[in-house]
Amino acid sequence: MKRWLLLPFLLLTGLTIAAYPRLHRKLLRYQSHRAAEDAIAQIAPQLHDGDLIFHTSQSAQSQAIQLATHSVWSHCGIVYQQAGQWQVFEAVQPVKLTPLTDWVARGQGGHFVTKRLRDAAKALTPAALARLKTAGQPLLGHSYDLYFGWSDDRIYCSELIWKVYERGLHRRLGQLQHLRDFDLSHPAVQAKLRERYGKQLPLNETVISPVSIFNSPELVTVLNR
Repeated sequence: MKRWLLLPFLLLTGLTIAAYPRLHRKLLRYQSHRAAEDAIAQIAPQLHDGDLIFHTSQSAQSQAIQLATHSVWSHCGIVYQQAGQWQVFEAVQPVKLTPLTDWVARGQGGHFVTKRLRDAAKALTPAALARLKTAGQPLLGHSYDLYFGWSDDRIYCSELIWKVYERGLHRRLGQLQHLRDFDLSHPAVQAKLRERYGKQLPLNETVISPVSIFNSPELVTVLNR
């Protein structure tokens, strides 16, 4: 190949190679979102306001949460229907409502589980649901809590569920624990703890984990996708 033709060819090849990972990620996001839309269309008739939803997050801290709690569940939220669309009330950055299709697409492999109060038919009346939503309203817009503190200044996902249900319906879902109760021995967990707290670990901080809520005897599994 002549030299004057070689340079454009190399530039084009280099640009294509550089762009491929970005295009591949976009394609994967599109495919996962389409799969989530299909899944939600199938399950929508089985969802109820106030259902809880769990998945394995793909966030940077997800592995540490899974290892420390011995569970695949690292993120969770509350399902509500608004204006005919299913949304997830969740603590990310910030606490907000997220379209259910987006929430499902964000999870690992599109896998999720929904749970519901065992006595939901009696307990989740329209008035009770209104109280549940009212309890969450003051937390809307709060920043995500990277340090898993128990104050309302910042909020993490399972803390949001626990406080909304406790304040709205006086129902305590899951067993409160302290940071020292979790398995902090794995190097990945220790690295995340050092990153967040340095050498001063708040071992006595009150914590509620996603799996603790997931395993609450007050809940029953509705969907496992």
